Amino acid sequence: MRAVCQRVSRAQVRVDGRTVGQIGPGLCVLLGVARGDGSEETGRIAGKVARLRVFPDETGRFDRSVLDAGGAALVVSQFTLIADTTKGNRPSFTEAAPPEEAEPLYERFCTELEALGVPVERGVFGAHMELELVNDGPVTIVLG
Repeated sequence: MRAVCQRVSRAQVRVDGRTVGQIGPGLCVLLGVARGDGSEETGRIAGKVARLRVFPDETGRFDRSVLDAGGAALVVSQFTLIADTTKGNRPSFTEAAPPEEAEPLYERFCTELEALGVPVERGVFGAHMELELVNDGPVTIVLG
């Protein structure tokens, strides 16, 4: 499982021109599920995202989590994060979990993040989505 976490001042995701998820300050999380991932990975990554200290304290130092900052998370599934580009220029996605395995883990990740106290907005699993965000910093952290 791989999560790309971007600190944002705002983010939204649209499907067929309709906004399906939107947040103000917080984290935009792109989540890729790999073959063999399970509930252990979802819990570990959800905990890391909730406690990731990338928000500034009073002195400007990265010392606050999304929970501490009162932010939210916009979580979007993105199987392309599991791409393998070691052979040639065309990415291989054979290590990405098939949709019937990945979707329940994506949903579980979102539920676990909510259980930790982070308000969560979602994209639509498997849909073609348009993601718009303002990366604040910019700050981008890859968790895996």
